[in-house]
Order: sequence, then C-alpha cells, then structure tokens
Amino acid sequence: MAEQPEAGVQFGVFNETTEHERRVALTPDIVARLRKQGVGCLIEQGAGLAAQYTDADYERAGARVCDRQTVLATCDAFGFVSRPDATLVTAMRPGQWVIGMLGSFTDDAYIASLAQAGLTAVAIERLPRQLSAAQSMDEMTSQNSVMGYKAALVAANAYQAFLPMMTTAAGTIRPAKVLVLGAGIAGLQAIGTARRLGAVVTAYDVRPASKGEVESLGAKFLDLGLDFSAGQGQGGYARQLTKEEQAAQQAAVDEKAAQFDIVITTAKVPGRKPPMLLTAAGVKALHRGAVIVDCAASDLGGNVEGSVVGTQVTEGGVTIIGAPYLASDVSNTASNLLSRNVADVLSHFVRDGRLRTVAGDELDDALVVAGLEASATEESGKKGE
Repeated sequence: MAEQPEAGVQFGVFNETTEHERRVALTPDIVARLRKQGVGCLIEQGAGLAAQYTDADYERAGARVCDRQTVLATCDAFGFVSRPDATLVTAMRPGQWVIGMLGSFTDDAYIASLAQAGLTAVAIERLPRQLSAAQSMDEMTSQNSVMGYKAALVAANAYQAFLPMMTTAAGTIRPAKVLVLGAGIAGLQAIGTARRLGAVVTAYDVRPASKGEVESLGAKFLDLGLDFSAGQGQGGYARQLTKEEQAAQQAAVDEKAAQFDIVITTAKVPGRKPPMLLTAAGVKALHRGAVIVDCAASDLGGNVEGSVVGTQVTEGGVTIIGAPYLASDVSNTASNLLSRNVADVLSHFVRDGRLRTVAGDELDDALVVAGLEASATEESGKKGE
C-alpha cells in the first residue's frame, strides 16, 4: 500500500443535524481522497449518522472521530452544509477557515462577524459557475439536482391517483399531468423524474433557451399564446418585458396551470426573496385534489403566493407543500455530492501543504469574502523572500 503523505492541513466537520438538516459535509470516501492530498480529517461524533454513515465508517477511512471541542482546537479549516452559528464563530480562533454556503449576498453583518473574528471565509454561493475549474465545486447545482428529484417524489406521494397511464380490466386510467415552473437544474431533474414515473410533463421558464432543454427530456414547453418577439433589443439580445407584458405573462401562466394535476416550482434563490411563479388566482383555478410542491418556500415567501414551509390544504382542496429542505430528505446521496463540492473547494486553497489564497486568482477573489487581503499579503511576502 502506498504511503500516505503527512497531513499538513487539518480539516474538520461538525454535527449539523437539526429538525430539517440530515446532511453532513464530509463522507468517508472523501476522507480517503483528502488523505492522499495531505489533508487530515476530524469529524464530530455522530455527525454522519443521519446520512447513514457511522463513526466506525469514518475511522476506517482514516478520519479522527472526536468531540466538538477537539475539532475546534485542532483544525485549520471547517466545512459546513450551511454555515456556523454565532456561538461556533465565537469559539473559533483567528486564522481558521470557514467553507460553506454563508449567505454572503444578503447578510453583510454575518460576513462582518467572520472578518471581525479573524477568520478566512469562503462563500461557495459566490462560485463563478461558468469556469470549468469550478464545476466540481458547485454545491448549488448538486443540491438543486437532488431537490428536483425529491420534489417529483413528494408530489407523487401526495397526489391521490396514479402518475402513469394504467390499462386495467376496470378501464384505462389517464396519466397525471405535471407542470414544472422553472427549468433550471432542479426543474430539469423534476421533469426527468416525473417522466420516469409515467406522468405527462410540461414545463415553463422565462428563459427562451430553456425550451430546447425541456424538450430534450421529452417534456412539452408551455405555450402561453403570447408573442413578445416584437421590438428586439440592441445587438440581437432579448429585451426586458414591460410591466404590462409581465402581467400578461403571469396571467397566462395562472390560466394554463388550471389544466394540470401537479405543479412543481423550483426557482429558489438562496438568501433572497424568490420570484412569484403562481399567484393566488392560479392556485384557486386548480381542481380539487391537485398538488403543488413549492421548493422555494421560506420566511421570505415562495414561488407560490401564500405558500409557507409545511403542508396546507386550500378551501378548494388543493394541497400546497412548501418544501425547501428536500435535499436533506435524500441525505445520503446529497451528502456524497456536497462533500465532494466542499472538498474540491478546500483542495483549491491547499498550496504547498498550507492553506493560502492568491490575489488575482479568479476563484480566490470570487470565493473569499473575509480574510483574503491578509492571506494574499502573506503569500506576496513569501514570493518576495
């Protein structure tokens, strides 16, 4: 067996299990991979149980399983499913690194608290996804894919009829008609899963380019019966719709939604108010027994007017499921994907056996929201020696 390189960087993960969170930011296979790169791993006791990984699994992979205080005292960097709370930030020492979805777009006060604590903060939500080198680090894409898959299953479970067409001795049962609003990563996964379950699937997205992606999965693209092609923008680009056109578009979506048995909405924007995709009028027009799964439901609102986290049934008998935590309900697969994303982000910053940033590096400049100036200054000093 090849000898493992000595660990120059210690990476730690805490138990983040809560009422809605079952994922873990480190899996045993990633422990083994990081060891080959000279990164040692520590994990808090029981952190992986909800994702079906035992402490013994981590120990066999080469991780050190210990209490929270030992992880805090020993590690150079920490990986998170989301982000550390104020208590944990206070317990960290200056110079340690925090890697996760930190909410940096909307929570300036939180990022300031990390900087004030002397921590280097790496916000994965700022990943420049267009870079080929960043693809394996893209936590948003990996988790949204899991979310879209689970959304279709949740909808199927709540819908009180078959999804596929069934021919029986008692007659033929028509297939369920599913509408997916939002054809990004989650929406495309929801489309594919609903089709595999036998439903007839239609989808809509405001991006014209999404039509080809929807149809490539065997689904129909929703025809709103509107033409916004007149008055093309400069340079051949699509122009922004007027307020009147936006209103007409929304009214058309609401009207068309009435034809469907299941509606899945997937336009989730971390830390920001999600766009409205289905209004109260659209919900009211759905038939009794119809099911809506709103993946963007939150305290800020959702894609569906009036949706909240949890399940509610309208006076008209429409079930609305506000489900922002769907990736956590597929905790094993979601953790596998997420841990690879976090590990690849960490590996990018391990240079010559140490954690370092480089000013001018596109990924470094994009991801590091606290501590970059100090780290870059140190790196520049090393180059000048």
